[in-house]
Amino acid sequence: MREMICINCPIGCNLKVYGDSEENIRVEGNKCPRGLQYGTDEVLNPKRMVTSSVPLCVDENTGIYQMISVKTSEAVPKELIFSVLKEIKSIDLKSKGIKKIEVGDILLENVCNTGVDIVATQRH
Repeated sequence: MREMICINCPIGCNLKVYGDSEENIRVEGNKCPRGLQYGTDEVLNPKRMVTSSVPLCVDENTGIYQMISVKTSEAVPKELIFSVLKEIKSIDLKSKGIKKIEVGDILLENVCNTGVDIVATQRH
């Protein structure tokens, strides 16, 4: 049995999740269907949003860089977090000729073959 707090709505239900496969999973304590889904997903296929930052060259003459915050467009499987961070670290905006960033710009498509993009969360 695993205990957790549902984060899918403001209620924050205390969940108890029993079982470890689709056939025998049981969730108790949820006050809405989202809690049932959250508890099930958290046990069977946990996912997380990933946030990080990438450098953007703001002045080529002086070599000054500004860090631009980024995130995954959707949650990715928990076991891929470090692989996703490694791919984020490899983003080279300077070699792509990118000098202007808007919130929501896609900086890397299909990170780790998940179908999830890395998007800017900061404007520059």
